[in-house]
Amino acid sequence: MLYLMRHGAPTREGLLLGRTDASVTVQGIAACLARAATLDVARIVTSDLARTGDCARAIAASRTIEFDVDPRWRELDFGAWDGLEPAEVDPTALAQFYDDPDVAPPPGGERWSALQGRVHDALADVPPTATLIVTHGGAIRAALADLCGFNRRQLWAFDLPYASLVSLRVWPGDERTVQIVGLAT
Repeated sequence: MLYLMRHGAPTREGLLLGRTDASVTVQGIAACLARAATLDVARIVTSDLARTGDCARAIAASRTIEFDVDPRWRELDFGAWDGLEPAEVDPTALAQFYDDPDVAPPPGGERWSALQGRVHDALADVPPTATLIVTHGGAIRAALADLCGFNRRQLWAFDLPYASLVSLRVWPGDERTVQIVGLAT
């Protein structure tokens, strides 16, 4: 099983948080702990940002297992927009970004294809054992694109609130098969 969990609520909600290292709230950590309580995992992986790492650390401590940090699971880099409220960004540029984040990335930011590429590489390194990955909404969507073949428009249809969990059964091989087992929001 592969579990993709979005981090808990950050202390600065409502912002375009990519590389900005915002802390997670105590309630956000508690929500992730509650969501993970019934998961049977042998391994935990997290991005290198505090809002994921703090959640992963708490989950790992509750089970006395180690966790690994992998920066490839980081959120999309929003460049000049990073840390801003969407209302602070030119609405035309933001609409173009949401329409096609590969053609119209944030100024100085990351293209969608770059996020997909690093998440693809990170997925290739996930062993065939029950693994929980504590990451970000964009990285989860990139993983779903890679594993399930969803296009960008389909990916935006997924509601991924803080502490949400996507459960996948993945059969490895040349023609990898994936079953979405659940989406807990």
